[in-house]
Amino acid sequence: MSYNTNLIKTHQIFLLFFYICCFIFSPSSIYSQPRDAGKYGGKIILAAVSDPKSFNDIVAKETSTTMVTGYIFEGLTRNNAETLKMEPHLAEKWEVSEDGLNWIFYLRKGVKWSDGQPFTADDVIFTFNDLIFNDAIPSSARDIFTIEGKIIKVEKIDNYTVRFILPKRFAPFLRGMSQAILPKHKLEQSVLDGKFNFTWGIDTDPKEIVGTGAFKLAKYRPGERIVFKRNPYYWKKSEAGEYLPFMDEVIYILVQNADTQVLKFLEGELDYCAIGGKHYPLLKPLEKERNFTVYEVGPNFGTNFIVFNQNRGMNPETGEPYVDRIKIKWFTNLYFRKAVAHAIDKTKMITILMNGLGYPQDAAMSPTAGFFYNSQTLKYDYDLSKAKKVLHDAGFMDRNEDGVIEDADGNDIKFNLYTNSNSPERIQIAAIIRRDLMQLGMKVNFLPLEFNALVSKLNASFDWDAIILGLTGGIEPHFGKNVWESSGQLHLWYPLQEEPATQWERRIDDIFNLGVQELDEDKRKTLYDEHQMIISQQLPLIYTVLGSNIFAVRNKFGNLNPTSYGGAFHNLEEIYVLEGHK
Repeated sequence: MSYNTNLIKTHQIFLLFFYICCFIFSPSSIYSQPRDAGKYGGKIILAAVSDPKSFNDIVAKETSTTMVTGYIFEGLTRNNAETLKMEPHLAEKWEVSEDGLNWIFYLRKGVKWSDGQPFTADDVIFTFNDLIFNDAIPSSARDIFTIEGKIIKVEKIDNYTVRFILPKRFAPFLRGMSQAILPKHKLEQSVLDGKFNFTWGIDTDPKEIVGTGAFKLAKYRPGERIVFKRNPYYWKKSEAGEYLPFMDEVIYILVQNADTQVLKFLEGELDYCAIGGKHYPLLKPLEKERNFTVYEVGPNFGTNFIVFNQNRGMNPETGEPYVDRIKIKWFTNLYFRKAVAHAIDKTKMITILMNGLGYPQDAAMSPTAGFFYNSQTLKYDYDLSKAKKVLHDAGFMDRNEDGVIEDADGNDIKFNLYTNSNSPERIQIAAIIRRDLMQLGMKVNFLPLEFNALVSKLNASFDWDAIILGLTGGIEPHFGKNVWESSGQLHLWYPLQEEPATQWERRIDDIFNLGVQELDEDKRKTLYDEHQMIISQQLPLIYTVLGSNIFAVRNKFGNLNPTSYGGAFHNLEEIYVLEGHK
């Protein structure tokens, strides 16, 4: 699970892909078909609202990075976006012991990295043992692959066979094997030198970044564009035996915000545009005239919320607490957070900002998650009178009648509220929340920030009061462990706890340790239902609204098969540009 730059948008909006085969020929002559075969050639032009923060998938914690790495790297398995079932990918098959603790994966032979080097078991061993399970590397994946404090043992059987020995049963193991595999031959030295955390930054020559994915990074111009070219060594073929991918290029144009993206789409500069309810009435009537199609595929997978900083830690450099001791008393007060929950006008957000094409969010998972979604979580109606009473009963009131409420010690309730500046929708949500909180007597200073600067506050400096943000989501609850476990890298309100700060956080730790070992799906659901109920009771994240998954695609592509889970381009390597549009 990772931060999302738009509304989101957990589990994640985003993708894969590319072309070829290669015997002893040069990349320009390795097709078995003639170069002018109908499906080959062309490009797709997309948009992104944030520059990537890195090209290093292992340390990535934000979708601005994983958007890029998703094209370059692949896992042993992948989730079928239509059936939602796991299927072979870099591994062609697997075996599992009766007790569910020993898994053997048989890797595809002949797979190559984009620099032509062979992909082998050594790369899998390296990715897990030297990167994910390396305590010196801040990998969020380590939280997911740790069961009751114990990691998975990964060992090589031969060049194309790998064994995983689990300390306990691990129900979502196959889904976990979609973890990106990175090349040992390119990265081992950086690990030995203790420099991996800073390897493959945005200043890296794209030629140095190699993957097994359908495309490879070709060019990055900050603030302008990201260009991917087909990987001349890609292994996958279509059902008809055609070498993939069909397209030559994937290009991302960096835009300021969603409004700019819509304008560029209407001007013909983009082939795809994610749209919310705000833009739906504008684009829908223009489908035939502008030759594009608007798709509605259900609620977004992600979550959106306001979160208060409850970090009790001390800054080792200054010796000062990360959060002012006066403010920490407010933010850790459950009644303070309940009052804020009653001040979230979800109906107005959906009506005004989304033109009715949205959903109130009350649970830690999206309804689109299906089976594991708990529809019975607590719901906080919008009621400022109730919010004022909750605050008053908790000792927050305007004692000197200056319009600002104070705590029991007479301190004015005032704090900074942040969100990412490239999301007009979040900025508007922040404005609505700020207005209502000020009606409650709180002084709220709203400060939009560039997305990566915002992420740095969350996971580096911890210098913030309140943030409106979103997380990508999915259908497997355990893959949110890096958010929900108290020691998790993305435990936003108080990350990296040595011991759970509260009993309810300790219970959530237990739930995730139990849930990952329970193979009975109904029993797993009971556990994760409890988790979602606890979150709705304790409100570490106070949820807002969830948008519809709506996007527009220009009518120039074949093999397009949008789904709610995979979006428009989950099968990008198989999508081709129609004749007359290249």
